[in-house]
Amino acid sequence: MADNQEPAITEDFLSAALKTRLNAIHVEVTDMSGGCGASFTSLIVSPDFVGKNSLKRHRLVNAALKEEIARIHAWSAKCQTPDEYAKEKAATGGNDGPPMDGTNAEGKVEGVAE
Repeated sequence: MADNQEPAITEDFLSAALKTRLNAIHVEVTDMSGGCGASFTSLIVSPDFVGKNSLKRHRLVNAALKEEIARIHAWSAKCQTPDEYAKEKAATGGNDGPPMDGTNAEGKVEGVAE
């Protein structure tokens, strides 16, 4: 009997998929769910984004990861062209990763009342 189990969705899996499917030159994917693979944030730098507004860039990402996004709870992406990435990196001194607001070093959300 063949094993039809889908591969686990991990930071590395999503990063590799984005590099291949969107010709991305730089990708940072962070699991914000504490390791269970339910919530991810990302920074994606691709020449495919040149000349496209934010909505079109996000549509490209969502189409590229259609099957994967359907299997996770939350997904956010920061999409930049190589020039935008270089300018922001120069302006921020390299602190250009995906937004981590409200997340501690262990990847758990802080500031939420229980």
